Amino acid sequence: MIKIIADTSTLTASADAVKKGFQVAPLTVTVNGATYKELDEISSMDFINIVREGHIPTSSQPAIGDILALFDAADKNDDIINIAMAHGLSGTYQSACSAAEMSKNKENITVINSKTLCGPHKYMVQKAQKMVEDGCTKDEIIAAVNKCIENGLSFLIPEDFDFLRRGGRLAPLASYIGGALKLVPVMTLNEDCTRLIKAGLVRNFQKALNDIIIPELRKDGTDENYLITISHADNMKRAEIAKAELMKHFPNTEIEIVLLTPAFITQGGPGCIAIQSVLK
Repeated sequence: MIKIIADTSTLTASADAVKKGFQVAPLTVTVNGATYKELDEISSMDFINIVREGHIPTSSQPAIGDILALFDAADKNDDIINIAMAHGLSGTYQSACSAAEMSKNKENITVINSKTLCGPHKYMVQKAQKMVEDGCTKDEIIAAVNKCIENGLSFLIPEDFDFLRRGGRLAPLASYIGGALKLVPVMTLNEDCTRLIKAGLVRNFQKALNDIIIPELRKDGTDENYLITISHADNMKRAEIAKAELMKHFPNTEIEIVLLTPAFITQGGPGCIAIQSVLK
Protein backbone atom coordinates (compact mmCIF):
# COMPACT_ATOMS: atom_id res chain seq x y z
CA MET A 1 0.00 0.00 0.00
CA ILE A 2 1.14 3.54 -0.74
CA LYS A 3 0.50 6.31 1.79
CA ILE A 4 0.61 9.99 0.87
CA ILE A 5 1.68 12.37 3.65
CA ALA A 6 2.09 16.14 3.47
CA ASP A 7 1.58 19.23 5.64
CA THR A 8 -1.01 21.97 5.96
CA SER A 9 0.62 23.99 3.20
CA THR A 10 -1.91 21.93 1.23
CA LEU A 11 -4.62 24.20 2.74
CA THR A 12 -6.15 21.06 4.25
CA ALA A 13 -6.93 20.35 7.90
CA SER A 14 -5.87 17.00 9.35
CA ALA A 15 -9.40 15.61 9.58
CA ASP A 16 -10.27 16.71 6.04
CA ALA A 17 -7.09 15.14 4.70
CA VAL A 18 -7.98 11.79 6.27
CA LYS A 19 -11.39 11.92 4.60
CA LYS A 20 -9.61 12.42 1.27
CA GLY A 21 -7.28 9.49 1.86
CA PHE A 22 -4.01 11.21 2.78
CA GLN A 23 -2.52 12.69 5.98
CA VAL A 24 -0.98 16.04 6.91
CA ALA A 25 1.17 17.37 9.72
CA PRO A 26 0.02 20.86 10.73
CA LEU A 27 2.24 23.92 10.70
CA THR A 28 1.99 26.01 13.87
CA VAL A 29 1.25 29.69 14.46
CA THR A 30 1.72 31.85 17.53
CA VAL A 31 -0.33 34.99 18.12
CA ASN A 32 -1.38 36.95 21.21
CA GLY A 33 0.64 34.65 23.47
CA ALA A 34 -0.92 31.39 22.29
CA THR A 35 0.35 28.70 19.92
CA TYR A 36 -1.94 26.69 17.65
CA LYS A 37 -1.75 23.91 15.12
CA GLU A 38 -3.22 25.67 12.12
CA LEU A 39 -6.65 24.56 10.88
CA ASP A 40 -6.83 21.89 13.60
CA GLU A 41 -6.83 24.32 16.56
CA ILE A 42 -7.53 27.67 14.91
CA SER A 43 -9.37 28.59 11.72
CA SER A 44 -8.09 31.07 9.18
CA MET A 45 -10.84 33.58 9.98
CA ASP A 46 -10.33 33.38 13.75
CA PHE A 47 -6.62 33.89 13.19
CA ILE A 48 -7.19 36.88 10.88
CA ASN A 49 -9.49 38.50 13.44
CA ILE A 50 -6.82 38.22 16.15
CA VAL A 51 -4.15 39.67 13.84
CA ARG A 52 -6.45 42.56 12.89
CA GLU A 53 -6.66 43.46 16.58
CA GLY A 54 -2.99 44.42 16.29
CA HIS A 55 -1.27 41.22 17.42
CA ILE A 56 1.90 40.23 15.52
CA PRO A 57 1.93 36.55 14.51
CA THR A 58 4.75 34.10 13.85
CA SER A 59 4.72 30.65 12.27
CA SER A 60 6.86 27.51 12.25
CA GLN A 61 7.09 24.15 10.54
CA PRO A 62 5.31 21.05 11.85
CA ALA A 63 6.90 19.44 14.88
CA ILE A 64 9.24 16.58 13.90
CA GLY A 65 7.35 14.42 16.39
CA ASP A 66 4.08 14.96 14.52
CA ILE A 67 5.65 13.96 11.21
CA LEU A 68 7.41 10.99 12.80
CA ALA A 69 4.14 9.78 14.30
CA LEU A 70 2.56 9.73 10.84
CA PHE A 71 5.52 7.83 9.40
CA ASP A 72 5.64 5.29 12.22
CA ALA A 73 1.87 4.67 12.10
CA ALA A 74 2.24 3.12 8.66
CA ASP A 75 2.49 -0.63 8.19
CA LYS A 76 6.03 -1.90 7.71
CA ASN A 77 5.11 -2.96 4.17
CA ASP A 78 3.66 0.42 3.19
CA ASP A 79 5.48 2.79 0.88
CA ILE A 80 5.30 6.40 2.09
CA ILE A 81 5.54 9.43 -0.18
CA ASN A 82 5.86 12.66 1.78
CA ILE A 83 5.28 15.77 -0.38
CA ALA A 84 6.59 18.71 1.65
CA MET A 85 6.21 22.43 1.08
CA ALA A 86 9.08 24.30 -0.57
CA HIS A 87 12.48 23.90 1.07
CA GLY A 88 13.82 27.34 1.95
CA LEU A 89 10.40 28.91 2.53
CA SER A 90 9.99 26.73 5.59
CA GLY A 91 11.90 24.12 7.56
CA THR A 92 9.11 21.63 6.78
CA TYR A 93 11.07 19.69 4.16
CA GLN A 94 14.10 19.37 6.42
CA SER A 95 11.89 18.30 9.33
CA ALA A 96 10.36 15.60 7.13
CA CYS A 97 13.82 14.39 6.08
CA SER A 98 14.93 14.26 9.72
CA ALA A 99 11.77 12.42 10.76
CA ALA A 100 12.28 9.93 7.92
CA GLU A 101 15.78 9.14 9.19
CA MET A 102 14.39 8.56 12.68
CA SER A 103 11.45 6.43 11.56
CA LYS A 104 11.30 2.68 11.93
CA ASN A 105 9.96 2.70 8.36
CA LYS A 106 12.76 4.85 6.94
CA GLU A 107 13.59 2.39 4.14
CA ASN A 108 10.09 2.89 2.73
CA ILE A 109 9.92 6.70 2.88
CA THR A 110 10.45 9.09 -0.02
CA VAL A 111 10.45 12.80 0.86
CA ILE A 112 9.78 15.18 -2.05
CA ASN A 113 10.50 18.90 -2.02
CA SER A 114 7.43 20.29 -3.80
CA LYS A 115 9.24 23.60 -4.45
CA THR A 116 5.88 25.27 -3.95
CA LEU A 117 3.12 25.81 -1.41
CA CYS A 118 -0.61 26.37 -1.05
CA GLY A 119 -2.71 25.84 -4.21
CA PRO A 120 -0.18 23.91 -6.32
CA HIS A 121 0.93 21.90 -3.29
CA LYS A 122 -2.69 20.97 -2.60
CA TYR A 123 -3.11 19.90 -6.22
CA MET A 124 0.04 17.73 -6.22
CA VAL A 125 -1.01 15.88 -3.08
CA GLN A 126 -4.55 15.29 -4.31
CA LYS A 127 -3.19 14.10 -7.65
CA ALA A 128 -0.84 11.69 -5.89
CA GLN A 129 -3.69 10.33 -3.77
CA LYS A 130 -5.88 9.86 -6.87
CA MET A 131 -3.05 7.91 -8.50
CA VAL A 132 -2.81 5.69 -5.41
CA GLU A 133 -6.52 4.97 -5.70
CA ASP A 134 -6.10 4.23 -9.41
CA GLY A 135 -3.47 1.60 -8.64
CA CYS A 136 -0.39 3.46 -9.88
CA THR A 137 3.05 2.46 -8.66
CA LYS A 138 5.24 4.52 -6.34
CA ASP A 139 7.61 5.37 -9.19
CA GLU A 140 4.72 6.49 -11.41
CA ILE A 141 3.38 8.76 -8.68
CA ILE A 142 6.79 10.29 -7.95
CA ALA A 143 7.36 10.93 -11.66
CA ALA A 144 3.96 12.62 -12.01
CA VAL A 145 4.56 14.85 -8.98
CA ASN A 146 8.01 15.81 -10.27
CA LYS A 147 6.48 16.81 -13.60
CA CYS A 148 4.12 19.15 -11.73
CA ILE A 149 7.05 20.58 -9.77
CA GLU A 150 8.92 21.48 -12.95
CA ASN A 151 6.10 23.67 -14.25
CA GLY A 152 4.24 26.64 -12.78
CA LEU A 153 4.60 30.06 -11.20
CA SER A 154 3.75 31.70 -7.89
CA PHE A 155 2.97 35.34 -7.07
CA LEU A 156 2.08 37.00 -3.77
CA ILE A 157 0.38 40.40 -3.53
CA PRO A 158 0.17 41.69 0.08
CA GLU A 159 -1.99 44.57 1.25
CA ASP A 160 0.38 45.52 4.05
CA PHE A 161 4.12 46.04 3.47
CA ASP A 162 4.81 45.50 7.18
CA PHE A 163 4.31 41.74 6.98
CA LEU A 164 6.89 41.43 4.20
CA ARG A 165 9.31 43.73 6.00
CA ARG A 166 9.07 41.81 9.28
CA GLY A 167 9.63 38.57 7.41
CA GLY A 168 12.67 39.97 5.62
CA ARG A 169 10.96 39.55 2.26
CA LEU A 170 11.23 43.19 1.23
CA ALA A 171 14.03 45.64 2.02
CA PRO A 172 12.97 48.13 4.74
CA LEU A 173 13.63 51.16 2.52
CA ALA A 174 11.62 49.70 -0.36
CA SER A 175 8.75 48.86 1.95
CA TYR A 176 8.66 52.35 3.51
CA ILE A 177 8.82 54.05 0.11
CA GLY A 178 6.26 51.67 -1.34
CA GLY A 179 3.92 52.21 1.56
CA ALA A 180 4.22 55.99 1.37
CA LEU A 181 3.53 56.01 -2.37
CA LYS A 182 0.69 53.47 -2.00
CA LEU A 183 2.40 51.08 -4.39
CA VAL A 184 1.40 47.42 -4.72
CA PRO A 185 4.30 44.95 -4.35
CA VAL A 186 4.27 41.73 -6.35
CA MET A 187 6.45 38.94 -5.00
CA THR A 188 7.45 35.74 -6.76
CA LEU A 189 9.59 32.69 -6.07
CA ASN A 190 13.24 32.86 -7.07
CA GLU A 191 14.68 30.44 -9.62
CA ASP A 192 15.36 27.60 -7.18
CA CYS A 193 12.10 28.25 -5.30
CA THR A 194 13.80 28.79 -1.95
CA ARG A 195 12.67 32.36 -1.22
CA LEU A 196 10.35 35.14 -2.24
CA ILE A 197 11.79 37.97 -4.31
CA LYS A 198 10.28 41.18 -5.64
CA ALA A 199 8.77 40.86 -9.10
CA GLY A 200 7.78 44.53 -9.20
CA LEU A 201 6.03 47.52 -7.64
CA VAL A 202 2.94 48.82 -9.43
CA ARG A 203 0.27 51.45 -8.87
CA ASN A 204 -2.70 49.17 -8.26
CA PHE A 205 -3.94 45.60 -8.18
CA GLN A 206 -5.20 45.71 -11.77
CA LYS A 207 -1.74 46.66 -13.01
CA ALA A 208 -0.23 43.86 -10.93
CA LEU A 209 -2.43 41.46 -12.87
CA ASN A 210 -2.05 42.97 -16.33
CA ASP A 211 1.56 44.20 -16.24
CA ILE A 212 3.26 41.40 -14.31
CA ILE A 213 1.25 38.27 -13.53
CA ILE A 214 -0.69 37.65 -16.74
CA PRO A 215 2.33 38.29 -19.04
CA GLU A 216 4.44 35.91 -16.93
CA LEU A 217 1.76 33.21 -17.00
CA ARG A 218 1.54 33.56 -20.79
CA LYS A 219 5.33 33.39 -21.09
CA ASP A 220 5.31 30.21 -19.00
CA GLY A 221 2.87 28.56 -21.42
CA THR A 222 -0.17 28.49 -19.16
CA ASP A 223 -3.11 26.89 -20.99
CA GLU A 224 -5.91 24.36 -20.48
CA ASN A 225 -3.36 21.85 -19.16
CA TYR A 226 -2.71 24.03 -16.11
CA LEU A 227 -4.59 24.86 -12.93
CA ILE A 228 -4.52 28.44 -11.65
CA THR A 229 -5.25 28.91 -7.95
CA ILE A 230 -6.12 32.19 -6.27
CA SER A 231 -5.54 31.94 -2.53
CA HIS A 232 -6.67 34.82 -0.32
CA ALA A 233 -6.60 35.95 3.30
CA ASP A 234 -10.21 37.17 3.71
CA ASN A 235 -10.22 39.12 0.45
CA MET A 236 -12.83 37.37 -1.68
CA LYS A 237 -13.67 40.58 -3.54
CA ARG A 238 -10.13 40.94 -4.87
CA ALA A 239 -9.90 37.18 -5.52
CA GLU A 240 -13.02 37.36 -7.69
CA ILE A 241 -11.61 40.38 -9.56
CA ALA A 242 -8.45 38.37 -10.25
CA LYS A 243 -10.45 35.35 -11.41
CA ALA A 244 -12.55 37.44 -13.81
CA GLU A 245 -9.45 39.04 -15.32
CA LEU A 246 -7.59 35.75 -15.60
CA MET A 247 -10.58 34.10 -17.29
CA LYS A 248 -10.41 36.72 -20.06
CA HIS A 249 -6.86 35.71 -20.88
CA PHE A 250 -7.01 31.99 -20.07
CA PRO A 251 -10.61 31.02 -20.92
CA ASN A 252 -9.91 27.29 -21.08
CA THR A 253 -7.87 27.09 -17.88
CA GLU A 254 -9.38 25.82 -14.63
CA ILE A 255 -9.24 28.57 -12.00
CA GLU A 256 -9.91 27.87 -8.31
CA ILE A 257 -10.34 30.29 -5.39
CA VAL A 258 -9.26 29.02 -1.96
CA LEU A 259 -8.73 30.47 1.53
CA LEU A 260 -5.18 30.74 2.86
CA THR A 261 -4.19 29.13 6.13
CA PRO A 262 -2.82 30.97 9.21
CA ALA A 263 0.86 30.15 8.54
CA PHE A 264 0.76 31.89 5.17
CA ILE A 265 -1.36 34.76 6.42
CA THR A 266 1.52 35.32 8.88
CA GLN A 267 3.80 35.94 5.88
CA GLY A 268 1.49 37.90 3.56
CA GLY A 269 -0.86 39.49 6.07
CA PRO A 270 -4.65 39.78 6.11
CA GLY A 271 -6.02 40.67 2.69
CA CYS A 272 -3.10 39.23 0.74
CA ILE A 273 -3.61 37.35 -2.51
CA ALA A 274 -1.51 34.49 -3.94
CA ILE A 275 -1.90 33.61 -7.62
CA GLN A 276 -0.22 30.37 -8.68
CA SER A 277 -0.16 27.96 -11.59
CA VAL A 278 0.67 24.27 -11.80
CA LEU A 279 0.75 21.77 -14.65
CA LYS A 280 -1.98 19.21 -14.18
